[in-house]
Amino acid sequence: MNDYTAEQRLAEVNRAIQSVLLGGQSYKLGSRSVTRADLALLRAMRNELEAELANGESSMLLSDTFVAVFDSR
Repeated sequence: MNDYTAEQRLAEVNRAIQSVLLGGQSYKLGSRSVTRADLALLRAMRNELEAELANGESSMLLSDTFVAVFDSR
């Protein structure tokens, strides 16, 4: 997945969401069944990618890291 840009990953996630919405979460053909990715997970991924693009970040490295400063008293 490292070869994909954030825009490409977002497009893939949006296609997956559309597949779930239009075709259902799972379906069965004969004795075989197919379950697509979880819609909630796909939406969370989309939110993260949109935030990444809005922030201009190109890497997921340390994207969930925050800095806290504690002043001594």
